[in-house]
Parts: sequence; structure tokens; C-alpha cells
Amino acid sequence: MLMIRSEQMQTLQVSVRRGFAEAMVAHLAAFSPPLFRAVGATALRTAVTLGMERASGYGLTQRGPVQLYLELMLLFGSHFDRDPQYPWAAAILNDLAAGPQMRRAEQLYAQTRRYREQVAGPDDAYTMAALGRVRALAATPLQLDPRDLATGLLRELHAVYPEKAAHVGDAALAGLIHKAITGARRQQFNRPREVALVAVLMLAFGHGCGADPLYPWIGRTLMDPRITDPQARASRLERKALTWLDHVLAEFGAPASA
Repeated sequence: MLMIRSEQMQTLQVSVRRGFAEAMVAHLAAFSPPLFRAVGATALRTAVTLGMERASGYGLTQRGPVQLYLELMLLFGSHFDRDPQYPWAAAILNDLAAGPQMRRAEQLYAQTRRYREQVAGPDDAYTMAALGRVRALAATPLQLDPRDLATGLLRELHAVYPEKAAHVGDAALAGLIHKAITGARRQQFNRPREVALVAVLMLAFGHGCGADPLYPWIGRTLMDPRITDPQARASRLERKALTWLDHVLAEFGAPASA
């Protein structure tokens, strides 16, 4: 009788897991070629490892549900499961009593399709227009009152991405803005423009973008020990964000303003 020792079983499990992870890296590279070209295989592999662990925590262990979870990370940011912009995702993921994991995956997929129809638009037209407005906004002074910064930021987010603001709602956006203000303070970003930068980055890449392996340039800039002045750090982060934005707009042939 063939006997498999526990050490051999563990080695086999590790090998299977590694093979699945590599298959997911290849899948995600094809799922979003522009992002893959921007971040490379190493960062994508890190994101896959994180996503597999997160998915498992929600009881998603089969190939289809895990693959969907990873795809949602690319669409909404690696920390979408706790993002105030996507409360429907957290609700579905945490509803373990809703049935088998495939049923919850189907619910996630259906809700994602509805979201993208209303927020991204046909052929991502709404998203590209929003990125163009962000690019135009970066070239103009921001009229934000430091005494009522949250209200001003809410107004700007509506102006930049009206479709998303309407779909997400002011309550969720207020939660995102609170996170942006808190995160900016940790970085000693005190000027309204610096706080607005953090809010726009969170709107575009997710509330956890500062620790997202899919956007390592954000975390590297925030943690760069060579940049000791907070204003210099914010300026460098803005330049990097604009470089990324120009690359995306050029990739999709979108106009720089809308």
C-alpha cells in the first residue's frame, strides 16, 4: 500500500499552492495587461499571495471564487474587502450563512457587473473621463477651506467622478474622506492640496493604497527615509501620481481633460 508521510503531504500542498499562485499571476497579467506592465510579475505575485490569504479568511478556497477575489483586487484595490466605497463587497464576503462559496462568488460577480455598468460606463468611458478631470484638476489651484475641509473634499470628489459619487453615496464618501484626512495627518500632510491628493488616490486605488502591492510607488514614496520634509514627500507623491495618470491616459488614448 502506498503510504504518504505527513512531510510529503505538506510538500505536495505547498507545491500545489505555488502552482495555483503562478497560474493566477498569469491569469491576472492577461486580465489587466496595463497594470501588469506597470507593476511587473514580482508585485503581482505578492498581491496574489495576499489575496489568496484574504480569500481563504472568507471561506473562499475553490479556484473560481479565489480567482474572482483576485480580479476584484485589480479592479478596486487589494483592500477592497474593507473599503467604505464598496460596502456591498464586505456584506457578501462576511455573510457566511448565505450558502456555499460559489453562491457568494456569484453574488459578488453580479454586484460587480452592476457597479461597473453604473460607475465605469461602457468601455470604461466614465472612468477615463474621471481620470481626465483629475489630470485637469492637478493643473489648477484647489479652492478648499481648511476650516471645513471634509465638505470641500466631498464637493471635489463629486466633481471629479460624479457617476461614482452618485453610486457610492455621500455617507460612504464621508468615510473615505475621514480615512484620507487621518492618513494625511499621519504623514504630516497639513495643506488642503496634500489632503486632497490622498483622498483622490484612495478614490482611484482604494482606501488601502498606501500599503497595496499593486501600487508600490505609493508606499515607497510615503516610506522613503531620504525624504524628511512632509511637503517634499507630498510633492513627490503628486508627481508620481501624475506620471501614472499620464501613462494610463496615453495607454487608452483618453483625453487629458473632460
